[in-house]
Amino acid sequence: MVRDYMTRDLITFSPQQSLLEVMRILIRNKISGGPVLDEMSRLVGIISEADCIKHLSESKYFNQPFFDRKVAQSMTENPDTIEADKTIFDAATVFHKTNRRRLPVLEQGRLVGQISRQDVVKAALLLRSQRWR
Repeated sequence: MVRDYMTRDLITFSPQQSLLEVMRILIRNKISGGPVLDEMSRLVGIISEADCIKHLSESKYFNQPFFDRKVAQSMTENPDTIEADKTIFDAATVFHKTNRRRLPVLEQGRLVGQISRQDVVKAALLLRSQRWR
């Protein structure tokens, strides 16, 4: 199950945080992105290095200030998610079809973790001695 391989201790972001702060947190923690939660701890998006780079590129092109931008203006809204009770094979299928690098994991609509492509590869190595069902 996804819950067996997901990361539970997440670094999350707020829609009101600045992109500058997000970039510092990403670098300091050696991560490439994370979930964005509203004031009620509901998942509202994902912010990633790619989102920061996209805005950096657009700000130069449109001659706009970069560091004043907030997460809410740059995040990916309504991100793809996966339920905690899905199999690793289900996660692999979602990653293959969507080309995502990470998926927030939900349980009864609440964020409980995140699973990455690397987590799925590690799970496959652990499952290699078992028969595929």
